[in-house]
Amino acid sequence: MNLKSKQSKNSHGARKDVKPNIWDVVVIGGGPAGLMSSSVAAKLGAKVLLIEKNDVMGKKLLLTGGGRCNLTNANPDQRDFISKFGKKGNLLFTPLSIFGVDDTIRFFEKLGIKTKVEAGFRVFPVSDNALDILLALTKNSVQSGVQLELGAEVSHIKKEKNKIVSVILSDGREIKGKNFILATGGLSHPETGSTGDGFNWLKEIGHKVVEPNPSLVPIKVKENWVSDLAGITLDDVGISVWTVDKINFQNKKVISKKGRILFTHDGLSGPTILNMSKDIGDLLAKKDEVKVSIDFFPGVGLDVMHANVLKLFEANPKKKIKNLSFKEVPEKIYLKILDIIGMDGEWFANEVKRPERMAIVEMFKKFELTVDSLLGYDKAIVSSGGVDLSEVDFKEMKSKLYDNLFLVGDILDFDRNSGGYSLQLCWTTGYIAGKSAAKNL
Repeated sequence: MNLKSKQSKNSHGARKDVKPNIWDVVVIGGGPAGLMSSSVAAKLGAKVLLIEKNDVMGKKLLLTGGGRCNLTNANPDQRDFISKFGKKGNLLFTPLSIFGVDDTIRFFEKLGIKTKVEAGFRVFPVSDNALDILLALTKNSVQSGVQLELGAEVSHIKKEKNKIVSVILSDGREIKGKNFILATGGLSHPETGSTGDGFNWLKEIGHKVVEPNPSLVPIKVKENWVSDLAGITLDDVGISVWTVDKINFQNKKVISKKGRILFTHDGLSGPTILNMSKDIGDLLAKKDEVKVSIDFFPGVGLDVMHANVLKLFEANPKKKIKNLSFKEVPEKIYLKILDIIGMDGEWFANEVKRPERMAIVEMFKKFELTVDSLLGYDKAIVSSGGVDLSEVDFKEMKSKLYDNLFLVGDILDFDRNSGGYSLQLCWTTGYIAGKSAAKNL
């Protein structure tokens, strides 16, 4: 199905009546939070206009979960779930009690989307296709009565005292409304339309905005040879972040986790690296030298590790060491380790002495790379920063400065882990804002 033609065909929504002079609810942004809030408000009887500056809806949604769309996270421990949003996560207890993870799963099941739970409680559509989610959301909004205004870019917001009265489009048109929902997203993947416009408008009308930074972002390393390992994925490895004291040349472990990692052409990615990226960025900002080390055998001590390697070598005395295999260490990485420590892969196993074996073992336990930088907004899953949360009423997702302005999704200043948490923030806040705006007439 062609998404663009599908949406263009329905660009005026399901209503056949004349467009009102003043809309009940105007939603700015056609991503997950905007699609959720618009459909909820329309189902409650509000006349809703959804404005999207792209010529299609939900471009960034198609990128989520590597194109598979990690809908939410089914972690049964709500406190642990909340902890993934940091200290500010406590503000989400009430919103999640109104529309939580179970509600999200039921919502999509009613739209015909079957789901499955994978490692780390991550929830995906059975189809593994983000387009199915976008089509279901768009169809739901249109059938609920939402009118879509595609290819319409908002230039600024007009206000009078404590009310938003209209938005002005770049072509000069004025769209008036009784309520407005801002769902423009953050600054990650600006090519999808998330260019920080919402932050600028909020600052213009007097809201405090915490300056955004790339968050949940891959890291670039200084070792050029990492490109030889691109595409390799490791599961359940130990991952530690170290800083280097430039005076005493001593390493200090800062973060240590166990999880999944992906080698890229210029560095590292994967869920665990993404979740560490903000802390890594903070360390880089202090001008520290930062290293990431990988432990291929977490929980196994050096002595036990050496005994295992010795046993393998002794069992294959006439085998060249380059042809020895370790289940936990991919061949390309093993050969790279031999290269880094200067061992000739043509040596026979019975020629390798204890110092050389220990050098291999130490690399198995501490395979280090030096962090160069975090990649930019174009590679970030989400950006940090956003509207100051002290200026938001979380029972209604309403601005405390404007009686008819509602704020949802990535416009809010929440840090969060990868794994479905960002989209759940969109579903929860979008649902509450749509319901609140429809009742605020």
